[in-house]
Amino acid sequence: MTDWSPFLGLPLWVWLFALPGAFALSAVFAGDALRPVLAPVWRALDALYLAAGVVAAGFLIAILLLIVAQMVSRWTGTAFPGSTNFAGYAMAGASFFALAHALTRGAHIRVGVFLGLNGWTRRWLDVGALAVGAVTATYFARFAVKANGFSAMLNDRTQGQDRIPGWLVEALGGRGGDDWVYTPLWIPQLVMSAGTVLLAICLWDMLIRTLVLRRPQIVSEAVE
Repeated sequence: MTDWSPFLGLPLWVWLFALPGAFALSAVFAGDALRPVLAPVWRALDALYLAAGVVAAGFLIAILLLIVAQMVSRWTGTAFPGSTNFAGYAMAGASFFALAHALTRGAHIRVGVFLGLNGWTRRWLDVGALAVGAVTATYFARFAVKANGFSAMLNDRTQGQDRIPGWLVEALGGRGGDDWVYTPLWIPQLVMSAGTVLLAICLWDMLIRTLVLRRPQIVSEAVE
């Protein structure tokens, strides 16, 4: 962690791992006292996870529209360069933005062979899994954001045929122009960075909720 530069006077790893871990540890002993303080934060985070799920659904609709546009261009004999690339970007957006929302709905694949032994075992197995997942997701999010920054710094461009308006790139803070330009990679990478950061927040949130409320917070939705 030698390259984890300081932020507001503390190394970045302290903000990302030590402080959330210390707060989670404090929730073991002060769970009941933290409930009224964290309740409004939980409501805001639940709304954020739901909004991310809506964004993911929007990306799925974008994939459908791109497929229809490809069909129309094929029927009319016109070219639609970069359509496959745009569909890939939309697929990445749907996948990464859905991660946190799917976790809160119990839609991720979880091995539950030992969870049915007793309530104590289930609770602490959940806590252990969430702790490992939170640390792993935080590492992933940190390096996703770092890769995003490198792509922007190097002005990496797509190797495909997809192009976007230069004014849009400039509006997002990049180097564009007056004409259509090849897509800077940092733009589609933004969805990966946002999705992984949100997943890391969600895992820390679920860990703290489990410790404060003393019951598992990830429950699969029943499907009849």
